[in-house]
Amino acid sequence: MTSLDTVLDKDGVRLTVDDAVATVTLTNPAKRNAQSPALWRALTEAGRALPGTVRVVVLRGEGKSFSAGLDRQAFTPEGFDGEPSFLDMARGPAAELDATIAEYQEAFTWWRRNDLVSIATVQGHAIGAGFQLALACDLRIVAEDVQFAMRETSLGLVPDLTGTHPLVNLVGYARALEICATGRFVHAEEAERTGLANLVVPADQLDAAARDLAGALLAAPRDAVVETKALLVGALCRDYEQQRVAERAAQGRRLRDLAGITD
Repeated sequence: MTSLDTVLDKDGVRLTVDDAVATVTLTNPAKRNAQSPALWRALTEAGRALPGTVRVVVLRGEGKSFSAGLDRQAFTPEGFDGEPSFLDMARGPAAELDATIAEYQEAFTWWRRNDLVSIATVQGHAIGAGFQLALACDLRIVAEDVQFAMRETSLGLVPDLTGTHPLVNLVGYARALEICATGRFVHAEEAERTGLANLVVPADQLDAAARDLAGALLAAPRDAVVETKALLVGALCRDYEQQRVAERAAQGRRLRDLAGITD
């Protein structure tokens, strides 16, 4: 790949690649990067289009807001051009609705692949689906003006784009319930204090902070980072003894690899 090769640019999503770092940009600032099924399909396509050389993916949104969430046009009778409205989908068979939601979720799942480290840079509003997209990433750098909110319950819905699992893991059950059930805003200070944000910077320093963090992540050998990420992700569902076993197995693989031993 050449420097800043544009791999994909469609439906409000642009993917560029610069050696080991890919950048996914939401490109509809006029609508505060509101999300739609077409955008979700483009995000899924971006994940599938990543070259094997990519180790770090930076997610960003153009304009003053990262993403204001789901485009409310989804709830109108006409929906989006060429798309069934959400209301029509709700009237269809339950199995088809479940399959459609699962397809939408794919846009939010690939960011945590073990072979990648993903960084969301978040400014302004990150509401609903926007909050969940930021939560889909491994790490979050936020601007001082960030406003996270999970507004699905105010619409009579639930967060269904994979955001509940990372939210509970980051802030705990009680705070996650309060954030989701009230739909209140979480600002930068609370985000950093509770673990939602790894770093808070002025908005004009977001891109530079992401470059610095990407550089630090790339400094370690790729296989060691991949194994470490897999260990930490697995720790969420293993008990202490199981994690000890997993650590020994992972270290054994690394030592054999360093020694040039193949099984």
